[in-house]
Amino acid sequence: MAGFGAVEKFLVEYKSAMEKKLAEYKCNTNEAIQLKLVRFAEDIDNDSTTFNPEYSHQIFGDDETVFGYKGLKIILYYNAGNLSTLFRIEYASKVSENFDCVEADDVESKIREIIPPGFYTNTDDFVSLLEKEVNFKPFGTLLHTYSVHNKEAGENITYEIYKADMTCTGFREYHERLQTFLMWFIETASFIDVDDERWNYFLVFEKYNKDGATLFATVGYMTVYNYYVYPDKTRPRVSQMLILPPFQGEGHGAQLFETVHRYYISSPIVLDITAEDPSENYVKLRDFVLVKLCQDLPCFSPDKLMQGFSQDMVTEAQQKLKINKQHARRVYEILRLRVTDMGDAEQSRGYRLDIKRRLIGPYKKKQRDLAKMRRCLRPEELTNQMNQIDISMQHEQLEESFQQLVSDYRRIIERLAQA
Repeated sequence: MAGFGAVEKFLVEYKSAMEKKLAEYKCNTNEAIQLKLVRFAEDIDNDSTTFNPEYSHQIFGDDETVFGYKGLKIILYYNAGNLSTLFRIEYASKVSENFDCVEADDVESKIREIIPPGFYTNTDDFVSLLEKEVNFKPFGTLLHTYSVHNKEAGENITYEIYKADMTCTGFREYHERLQTFLMWFIETASFIDVDDERWNYFLVFEKYNKDGATLFATVGYMTVYNYYVYPDKTRPRVSQMLILPPFQGEGHGAQLFETVHRYYISSPIVLDITAEDPSENYVKLRDFVLVKLCQDLPCFSPDKLMQGFSQDMVTEAQQKLKINKQHARRVYEILRLRVTDMGDAEQSRGYRLDIKRRLIGPYKKKQRDLAKMRRCLRPEELTNQMNQIDISMQHEQLEESFQQLVSDYRRIIERLAQA
């Protein structure tokens, strides 16, 4: 028996040691993946130009890890303009070199699922392509030009926004490379059917100088799908929008959103403009741009705002700016907060009640549902449902929602003041 206990102890210790050893070969893919937009040869070895994904679960699973490598680097470098791609995998050691019984994850095949063929694996070959970047020009039709002051460079940098489609020579291949970024920065990203002609593509480029020539770098893009609305209208719906990380926080998202919105405003067949499953950041961006567009409309004047949300606001926002009722209501709430003295008890109470009347809608629906349940549920089932619709909890959640909304609205008002 004593001998058996010693064997059992040895096996437990051995298993623990093996698990600890194998854990060293587990890598976080968000850290292992290294992305870069390359303009100059020296960018390759410049760590400050490298950025990492926010997400990798769609490729590597919910835990965003791979097994089998120490010091894993998944290199995905892109030429800044046409996005020609360098793909390499580097590591200090691989588990199969030390453990015959365990196999490393096939990282390469997973990456190949999302990057199109034609990528480079040799760094020198990739760098040699930089000479051809001077030939790269933006696709499609120029819609808008703007400049942003760069403190580091001490100068204004020019950016251009274009509308493109699949008839543009080379755009299909370029778009295949561009859309790979979606997997790393949009949580529920998916590739679109580019053969469907109802898609529109809007692209942002930076103009920069290199050896006396003007070159273009990819900044970001937006895809929009044009839905048919009976009998003779369309409803453009923003599907995906991405400003690449090196350019985030510089106002490019707002420039792109406003340019796209103005493009559709000019079309008589567009009913209104919406978005598919918008993220929290997208909603904040949309609020800012729509408030900026609406603030000078007569129906949103301070005296009209203090009278409450009206059908005139809905009509004018829709007819002049293709903004639907739901978005017009948010614009109203933000602009009314701007003209409301929240230090004045009467004005503050009026604003609070106005917002809470809208916010309470879902809770009232729950109460109506509860009334229906009373007619068809057994007593024990009804008790269970009533526990889920506790009135005091509703008031608490309502106040929390109101405070969060006001906080979000104040940030938009501050940004408007700086614009």
